[in-house]
Order: sequence, then C-alpha cells, then structure tokens
Amino acid sequence: MEYVILAVVIAVVAIGAIAGLVVSGRRRQQLPPKSQAPVITAPPTPREPAVGEEAAPPTEEPRRTVEEVELPAAPEEEAQAPAEPAAPAVEVPEPTAGRLVRLRSRLSRSQNSLGKGLLSLLSREHLDEDTWEEIEETLLTADVGVAPTQELVERLRTRVKVLGTRTPDELRGLLREELVELIGEDADRVVRSTRHEEGPAVVLVVGVNGVGKTTTTGKLARVLVADGRKVVLGAADTFRAAAADQLQTWGERVGARTVRGPEGGDPASIAFDAVKEGIAEGADTVLVDTAGRLHTKTGLMDELGKVKRVVEKHGPVDEVLLVLDATTGQNGLIQARVFAEVVDITGIVLTKLDGTAKGGIVVAVQRELGVPVKLVGLGEGADDLAPFEPGAFVDALIGD
Repeated sequence: MEYVILAVVIAVVAIGAIAGLVVSGRRRQQLPPKSQAPVITAPPTPREPAVGEEAAPPTEEPRRTVEEVELPAAPEEEAQAPAEPAAPAVEVPEPTAGRLVRLRSRLSRSQNSLGKGLLSLLSREHLDEDTWEEIEETLLTADVGVAPTQELVERLRTRVKVLGTRTPDELRGLLREELVELIGEDADRVVRSTRHEEGPAVVLVVGVNGVGKTTTTGKLARVLVADGRKVVLGAADTFRAAAADQLQTWGERVGARTVRGPEGGDPASIAFDAVKEGIAEGADTVLVDTAGRLHTKTGLMDELGKVKRVVEKHGPVDEVLLVLDATTGQNGLIQARVFAEVVDITGIVLTKLDGTAKGGIVVAVQRELGVPVKLVGLGEGADDLAPFEPGAFVDALIGD
C-alpha cells in the first residue's frame, strides 16, 4: 500500500513539472525580444600584474605647474547694468569781439526802411519842404521818436545847405555821422560782469514775459563765457514751469551751474541762493532771470524790488538789464517806464531787432530811460546776441 501512495505522489509531481514547462515555453514565445543595449568599450586599462609576474616600470606622464594651468573664464553677466548717460558736451561760444559786424546782414529790414530810405530821399536833386516831411515821416515810422527826429532833421538841413553838391558818398558819410551822434558813441555800453572784492558781479535780467528774457539770459551767459567769465545762473522765474528747465539747458551747454527751486517758489530766495552759490564757487558773474508775472496777487514790481533788496544782502547789484522786444515799438517804451520806476535800470537789451523795420527804437528807448542799449538780439541762434556798437549798427543800417 505504501508503494502505491508513493507512486501516485511521484506521478502528480511529474505532471505538475511537465505543465510548468509548457506554460513557461508559451510565455517565452509571447514576450518580445529584448533590445540589445549598445556595447560601450572602455578605454584599455593597464593590467595589474598577476601573482608571480614582475610589475612593468611606471610610465611618466607630462605634468603642468599651477602657473601653467589655465583657469576657466568667468561667466559673462547675463544682464549688464545700463550705461550712465554721457554728460552733454560743453560748447565753446564764438568770440564776442566784432560779433555785430558779422551779424550785420540780419538788419536788412531796418536797413531798407531807415538807412536806404533816408539815403534815397537825401539824394533827390531838389530837397523841398515835401521831401523834408518825407524824411521826418521815415524817421518817425522807424520809431526814432519825435524829439530825436526833429533834432536830426534840423541838423541834416543845416549840413546839406553847407555841403552844397551832394555825391552819394558824401551823403552816406553825412548821414552816418548824424546817426552815430544821435545814438551816442560815448556811452558806457560794457556789461559790468567782472568779479570784485565783495564777490561776483550780480546781473538781474528783468522784463515782461514774451520778450525772450530767459533765452536772453542764456545767451548772455554764452557771451560772458566767451569773454572768459565763470558764470552761475539763478532761475528766479518760478511762474513758468519750463523757465528753470530752459535756463538749465542753456547753462549746461557752456558749463555754467543753474540754481533753481520749486515751481511757484519764492523768487527772492532763489536769487539769494544763486548769489550765495556764486560766492562759494568763486564765480565771476551771477545772472538772475526774474519773473515777468507772478502766481500771487503781489505786484510784479513789488516782487522785483524785493529780489533786489534780498540780493543786496550779499553785496551790490552791478547790473539791471531790461529786455525789450524791438518789434513792439512804443509799447516797449511804456514797459520801460514802469520798470525804471521800481529798479534802477542800468542797461537795455533789444531782442528781435532782426525782425523789425523799426531800428530807430534804439534811439527812442535810450532817450526815454537815459541809459544805453548794451546788447541786441539779431536772430534765433545761440550766438546771435551781440554787444551793441553804434558805428557798426549805423553801417549796417545805411549799407556800404
């Protein structure tokens, strides 16, 4: 009986083994073939000597010193810092000597009306009363003024009678002498801009808005720099938002510092700080651009008087230049009277003289205020502000 049970167990085990082999074979047939991995061949390495073998002598490899080893380059910065804006190049203004002579062609309108008009009338064969009335009318139209016109006509009448015959050259010489005499060649027309013991020379620039006051201040800075002066600018026109920016731009172009304050700030305080800065920097001249009108109800003239008084705490004000628009004619004279009542005007700047046929305003405004024209504006260029020279001005009016 035991043999029978043993035989049954052996038969069951054999059947299970055969069944397992069959199932395993089927699975192998169903599985996809394995992809063969690429064979990576390692570089040959020296074989270590086996037991009993002699070791091969070591081979010497080239070696580099620390100094010969090149360090890896530093990685470039991904984001470079933005480059700082380059400072504006400082310009060198044209010399002022003889500038009016170089700009004489700009007076063509005044030349045709005043100079050539007078020469044409004086060249007539018979100078009767009608002709002299035309000469007088030409002078009045050119804004010479009533009293100066009458003086000039009387002198011309006398000299023409004495002269007798009148060649073109003689008439031109005669007219030149009389016009130069009328304008005044002996007046002191130098802008006082030289540093003195008290500190820098202080120049106040006054005038109503619209006459080119801030631009004139910037151009005057160029004139002074061209003459070798160190200049500080004071932007005391706080009414116009762009006035301080405009003046600072003019200053940067010639290397002059601009002292400014907040919009609507106290003009007298800014003028005071500008003079203080000029003293600290050892400047030769401080130019103060004042307001032509104000935010407040305070009168403009009262404010200008205050500016002058505050600045005088540092020292005297050397110049008060009144800027007038030559194209306004008699209206400019009204403005001149008002300013002269408040601040002591020491000189006149006539702008836009190239845009008017009324060149006689030079004579009229000098007679009205009793102060000389010191500068004239003859264009929109940066160097079109010229020191006034009576002889050169008259030559430009009457031509060669």
